[in-house]
Amino acid sequence: MVKTQVQIPDALFREAKRLAAENEMSFAEVVRRGLEEIIRHHPPGRSKAETWTVPDPFDMGEPLAPEEEWTALSHD
Repeated sequence: MVKTQVQIPDALFREAKRLAAENEMSFAEVVRRGLEEIIRHHPPGRSKAETWTVPDPFDMGEPLAPEEEWTALSHD
């Protein structure tokens, strides 16, 4: 196992310590599990972000409400 040192923002450190205490695990275990999770979401061989492009738009038809009402409706 490798021992390393990282800088973590105070708020993130406090939240990680809280999570560790609530789940009866060490801070190091929280960090290891967090790294495992992020690595699981970014496997080797994944294409780089610059190769992705926005998909072509498609017609969704006429709006169901007038544009002037969109803000009010979004708060309902």
